[in-house]
Amino acid sequence: MNKYIEHTLLKQDATRNELIKLFNEAKEHNFLGVCINPCNVNFAKEYLKDTGIKIVTVIGFPLGQNTSEIKILETIDAVKNGADEIDMVINVGRLKDKQYDYIVDEVSKIKMACQGRILKVILETDLLTKEEIKKACELCVEGKADFVKTSSGFVKNGIGATVENIRLMSETVSGAGLKVKASGGIRDRESALKMIEAGAARLGTSSGVKLCSGT
Repeated sequence: MNKYIEHTLLKQDATRNELIKLFNEAKEHNFLGVCINPCNVNFAKEYLKDTGIKIVTVIGFPLGQNTSEIKILETIDAVKNGADEIDMVINVGRLKDKQYDYIVDEVSKIKMACQGRILKVILETDLLTKEEIKKACELCVEGKADFVKTSSGFVKNGIGATVENIRLMSETVSGAGLKVKASGGIRDRESALKMIEAGAARLGTSSGVKLCSGT
């Protein structure tokens, strides 16, 4: 289980002590990675040096409504600061307006800005129909992303990852070599195992310790 988990702390009032606790838990449980806000990448890179734990950060977070140019600059900065992987938020409004070329172009340019690092695209599935989820996945394939991801975890009253959506996303992208990251609302081991069974290759959660201990 531990090698599926990106131990996550993205709240806006996260303190240095809370980050240190997150990093120490990641080391103790040998998690695959930590997922943190861009301003904390430098600190994470230094604190987790030589551990092999991946530094994952978020771009255009949590709304995805930045211009593509700003998202690209954010990505370049994150890479410079030591990010190993990038999780970007899709522009949901443009997707719903069927501006598909915009989505593909943005994903493609941010993938280039990643300089060979893994790019995950947050679809925000709570805001999408099943047809829109499938289409978004297809656009991410076209844009050469590496993963599609369910949620930011910031949608008010959102459910987050569901087995049904994970299965739909996996079936849509797996043939093209993309993987799925489940995030949002994964708080117990049973739910996590169901996500993995449905096709999730990664789990983004702040409950990593609980998932691994089974409590």
